[in-house]
Amino acid sequence: MTASFIPSDPDKTLMTIPALEALLQRDFPQIYAHGPLYTILAAGHGSSRLRLAYHDSQLRPGGTLSGPAMMTLADLALYVAVLASLGPVTLAVTTNLSINFLNKPQPCALIADCTLIKIGKRLAVGDVRIHSEGDTKLVAHATGTYSLPDKV
Repeated sequence: MTASFIPSDPDKTLMTIPALEALLQRDFPQIYAHGPLYTILAAGHGSSRLRLAYHDSQLRPGGTLSGPAMMTLADLALYVAVLASLGPVTLAVTTNLSINFLNKPQPCALIADCTLIKIGKRLAVGDVRIHSEGDTKLVAHATGTYSLPDKV
């Protein structure tokens, strides 16, 4: 299985990467507590690609990236895809996140590729595949659901 990313339709994208980054910096400053570890590499209608830089704050005993770090990356990738698809709906919230840890990550940055499977009136459902940068082997696979505010 290869870790590939298919960019989405740019004509339907409602938020650009600079707008997404500004929103995250303004509304979620806690994700920058250890510096700019999260980078939005791509975002479009129905998809996103994020990078989590390798940092000591993300490690667990044994020198591997921690499960909570991968869960945060998956959740953020879902959120960015929702925002890129629907605009600045900051009150969209995670209602479910399920993750399978498949392989030990390499001691390097992680890449998360998110594809939204469904965007409905009340819920958005997505799939996130995480791999070590420079490697195609998946280290984690997550599915998640976001509850959307009424005016979406």
